[in-house]
Amino acid sequence: MTGELPPEQSGPAAWYGPDMEARTDWIVPLDARDIAEIDAAMASPLARDADIAALTAADFPLPALSRKLGSVARELLQGRGFVLLRGLPVERYGMREAAMAFFGIGAHLGRARSQNAKGHVLGHVRDLGLDVKDPNVRIYQTHVRQTFHTDSCDVVALLCLKTAKSGGLSALVSSTTIFNEMRRRRPDLLRLLFEPIATDRRGEVPAGMKPYFEIPVFNWHQGHLSAIYQRQYIDSAQRFAAAPRLTPQHVEALNLFDALANDPALNMHMEFRPGDMQFVHNHTILHDRTGFEDWPEPERKRHLLRLWLALPGARPLPEVFAQRYGKVDVGDRGGIVLPSTASLNAPLEAV
Repeated sequence: MTGELPPEQSGPAAWYGPDMEARTDWIVPLDARDIAEIDAAMASPLARDADIAALTAADFPLPALSRKLGSVARELLQGRGFVLLRGLPVERYGMREAAMAFFGIGAHLGRARSQNAKGHVLGHVRDLGLDVKDPNVRIYQTHVRQTFHTDSCDVVALLCLKTAKSGGLSALVSSTTIFNEMRRRRPDLLRLLFEPIATDRRGEVPAGMKPYFEIPVFNWHQGHLSAIYQRQYIDSAQRFAAAPRLTPQHVEALNLFDALANDPALNMHMEFRPGDMQFVHNHTILHDRTGFEDWPEPERKRHLLRLWLALPGARPLPEVFAQRYGKVDVGDRGGIVLPSTASLNAPLEAV
């Protein structure tokens, strides 16, 4: 980048993990009235066998809970950047009910985006036994640690259905705090992360695009500091001869970024319970999942549902994000759509 670095960032998005782990105000419990509204909202769509992928907030009325969800959206976009809604009764829901409840709640926050080339607007986070060394495999389809990263949307949401035998903790870190720490310690390296860096698309290449996108890790636009990051995919983009080469200085900058993200003085961990819904603002937070050991029985295996959401009222993004987000229109951006994507759909099993 040219000119001065953006100023040190203040405000609720610049948090430190130990402070957050000592608090509980980021946990929002669902009460009996909330659950009754969700159950009532599902009755009509279930009765008519509605297409989950086509559900809107109008199809899923939540007169009181929608006000609580409005506060959640404000906290995501203007506050600390994450919220955990606790208490969806997944133990008494079948898969269709759990998926519909989750999608309907998400519809009150934003618009669901496609998460892969198949047009899945409802994702299944499970270990499918795939080889993490395959450059076309997405890491969430395995049991290994993901490492800190962002997803290609304004907000990523997860609903926990089943937990692993051990491990699989969720981890969060503020990219705003990482920026502040790099600015204090190594502004020379931080400056490099405002330059375009190639990131592998892992085989999901939109029409007319390169097999990688070139977006800086940090982006300063209209007074907003936004981050986009996935180190493994930055490294694997080097397999393409045309991709800009990472210099030793770039590697040093990325290594410092990773060291800060992995520092327990900055990050935090949380253990999901069945029925927990986690919402994370990708532009200010990176998320991770520790490796896990799963149950041998198929019916007990770790299983999360996922939504990628575009939120109305979200921050402006620079035009360079269109390489990954398709476009940067607020409320209608993000996700993965390829020429082979037939239609948006919400599968009820991991495929």
